[in-house]
Amino acid sequence: MAEQDFYDVLGVARDADEGAIKKAYRKLAMKYHPDRNAGDADAEVRFRQVNEAYEVLKDTQKRAAYDRFGHAAFDGSMGAGQGHDFASSFADVFDDLFGNFGGGGRRRRGGGMQGADLRHDMEITLEEAFSGKKTDIRVPTSVSCQDCGGSGAQDPDATTSCSTCSGYGKVRTQQGFFSIERTCPACGGAGRVISHPCTSCSGSGRVHRETTLSVTIPPGIEDGMRIRLSGKGEAGVRGGPPGDLYIIVSIEPHPFFQREGSTVYCRVPISITSAALGRDVDIPTIEGTRARIAIPPGTQTGRQFRLRGKGMKEVRGSLRGDMIIETAVETPVNLNSRQKELLREFDEASHSGGHNPETEGFFSRVREFWQNLTD
Repeated sequence: MAEQDFYDVLGVARDADEGAIKKAYRKLAMKYHPDRNAGDADAEVRFRQVNEAYEVLKDTQKRAAYDRFGHAAFDGSMGAGQGHDFASSFADVFDDLFGNFGGGGRRRRGGGMQGADLRHDMEITLEEAFSGKKTDIRVPTSVSCQDCGGSGAQDPDATTSCSTCSGYGKVRTQQGFFSIERTCPACGGAGRVISHPCTSCSGSGRVHRETTLSVTIPPGIEDGMRIRLSGKGEAGVRGGPPGDLYIIVSIEPHPFFQREGSTVYCRVPISITSAALGRDVDIPTIEGTRARIAIPPGTQTGRQFRLRGKGMKEVRGSLRGDMIIETAVETPVNLNSRQKELLREFDEASHSGGHNPETEGFFSRVREFWQNLTD
């Protein structure tokens, strides 16, 4: 008996979108549900067909396979001598439509396994992050064996194609719609079998060594950024391509500056007299120079001054951020008797009002608050 087209089962066009397919399914499932059609064999068959059609058409990958192969993509009828060809063809369809089948790149025939990516943590100062730097790092890794040229064999020509995977490096098994691909257990994914392994690397094609690499840190790099050195990771197994090296940069805390993006912040303590009377203050900058700012009389804690173009460089550009100076008025400590006496005289002379507007305004509002509570 011929299989009924899934689109006809749901009564939708072949270009119907997900919403239309779901709406049609819900309507038909309600109509033919066994609870509504007790003892109706035809309704039971229709309900099963509706569910089967929806299970395929709601899934993007299954629907694409059905559009190309029809019911043969699911019933396993393309096995029995044609299974391997169909699995390869079906994997090609997935590669074309959805990218690499199984989430990884294809292995070329006879090719070795790609080497692993490596991570190296590097800590630098904020000044080095500002100006950039060139440095050498030593990384323990696996490198290609020089004795066998990375082939893993004493004689690279004395290898044979793996009979299990026919040199492909992977084997596939098919179960209906699904084609499962895994590394060949006989050759470990290399695609070839070595009769006489290299004695230096025991047939892996690589040896463990510590390598020295030159690294350039770009100006303006931020904490947590990574630098990728392509092909500087572990060497591949039996001549496979090498992995990459990722350098993760962290920036040491600075005694003066804090950083947010390209903006540099500096908290500057000033004495109570400097805040009251005003003065000029020399401030260090990230490039090691001095910047003079004028503290106006009556400066309060938290007041900010902006120095444009004195911040960090942008890692992808030529512009510089700003530097923000924030004042912190310091209360004097460890006063002697004469200093305390002078402060008391100053306090008594300040009772006329207007010298501490924030304090006077706050306590004025407090008195109003208490008065409202008693009214």
